[in-house]
Amino acid sequence: MIEFQHVFKSYGRGRNILADINFRVSAGEFVFVSGPSGAGKSTLLKLIGGLEPASRGSIQVNGQRLDKLPARARPYLRRAVGVILQDTHLLFDRSAFENVMLPLAVQGHPWDSAASRARAALDKVGLSGKEDLNPIELSGGEQQRLAIARA
Repeated sequence: MIEFQHVFKSYGRGRNILADINFRVSAGEFVFVSGPSGAGKSTLLKLIGGLEPASRGSIQVNGQRLDKLPARARPYLRRAVGVILQDTHLLFDRSAFENVMLPLAVQGHPWDSAASRARAALDKVGLSGKEDLNPIELSGGEQQRLAIARA
């Protein structure tokens, strides 16, 4: 469950990127966010993922208020919400496989289990056979799919 109550986000000079946003997304609900460039779509997703704080208002994800959540707990929250941003934040000094594997290892999954899950995720997004490639060797669409596999 994701809930925004009177959420505002500004980046200096008091210019609101998001102003008085209110909505609720129930567990299992699938939502698309669309709008023109500069409308605040990426900002909204960053708020949901706890990557940035709201300027004002309340954001709850799975019953937890993000402004009350310690920074060390945010990576665990992100496991519950799959968010893929325009900037994929891929690690260009690692292989595609390592890009998917690293978050699983950080979460404490045993190597064998994490490797199996990483291969399955790469297969699911059509990147089987490209595990050893560096993200720079992948097309833009393949990089997006790699980010999806990692999410």
